[in-house]
Amino acid sequence: MLLSMFDNVQTTSKKIQTPETEPEQKTPAHTSSEVEARAVWLERIDPGAHRRIKGLRLVTAYGIAAMLGTLLGVTYGFPGGPLLGYLAGGFALWASVSEGRSTRYLSSRDLVILTMAGALGAISMICLAPLLSGKDRPGPELTFVIGAFLVGYLKRFGILGAGIGSQIYIGQFLAYQYGLTFADLSTILLAELVALVAAVVPRLLSGPAEHPASILSISVVNGGGLPQELRMGLQAGAAALAIVLLGNIVNLKESAWAITACTYVIAGSAIGTMSRVLQRVVGTLIGVPLGIACLPITEHAVPLAWMLAAAAMIIYSMALPDRYDIACGAYAFALMVTLALGGQHSEALLAARIWETILGATLGFAAATFILPLRTSRPISS
Repeated sequence: MLLSMFDNVQTTSKKIQTPETEPEQKTPAHTSSEVEARAVWLERIDPGAHRRIKGLRLVTAYGIAAMLGTLLGVTYGFPGGPLLGYLAGGFALWASVSEGRSTRYLSSRDLVILTMAGALGAISMICLAPLLSGKDRPGPELTFVIGAFLVGYLKRFGILGAGIGSQIYIGQFLAYQYGLTFADLSTILLAELVALVAAVVPRLLSGPAEHPASILSISVVNGGGLPQELRMGLQAGAAALAIVLLGNIVNLKESAWAITACTYVIAGSAIGTMSRVLQRVVGTLIGVPLGIACLPITEHAVPLAWMLAAAAMIIYSMALPDRYDIACGAYAFALMVTLALGGQHSEALLAARIWETILGATLGFAAATFILPLRTSRPISS
């Protein structure tokens, strides 16, 4: 009898629910679907978190190189010390971006080669700049034509070749941006050594946690005998040359930005180039204003500004293989923030990144359309 009464009490208590507890036990269907949709999107952008790991690695490489370079310059009074950290950070960062191997050995080997390629690009700029500067001469920007050609042409040698071409161009860009001369040759060589260490050590520590993005095979219809990569190189070089000539007619504030845009939008077809042009322009239109809006942070909360720039570069690494628009927006934001941290607070100059990117991307598309055009059986985003 007592057992029967106890069972009845338990059953009755299970049926009674207070109004306060019901909302806590139910989850709205739309909230659950939103969470699932975001999880699916993140998994598509970064399957297995591998790209986040690479993003953290390239930010770590930049931080190690910049701090170690600055420390060496300050401690030992090395000539060109203030530039050492910037150069080493640039070499290490972009070498880490271009590297895409799956084993420690191959990755470390490629990083050594890529940092050396960055130094080679910087040396080429300081060697050619005096010959191209002066009255009635095109200017040191003409050196970028060589770098732009190599970005496209060296893709014929696979992922390492593509990285070497990109690093040569980036080395030229860094030397041009910081106004390096022959007196800075030793700074470039030391920066390469610092970048080598800073790039290789994080890759050794990340180990098998990284899996590089798969490379899509390309089906090309050339309509001629010239190799695809040679055509891409000539297209990029022609667009860069057009910007150099235009810069001598119209005073472009930062023609190197326009040349960079036309160089990196060139893809394996006119359709692919058009897609990259639209994505780069959209990303720049979003990233630059956001970066300019953060100018007060760069003045009053420097550590926070560096954290925002680092987060943007992690997003850049995650999005680069599949979402070029997001990658361009993240990079544009990081560039604005780092330029401001370096002392550049002119909103007019920073905003020039938008229209000069549009100019360069447009000329890149024109070159891909009219100069030895390539057709593919399907759009690509290489």
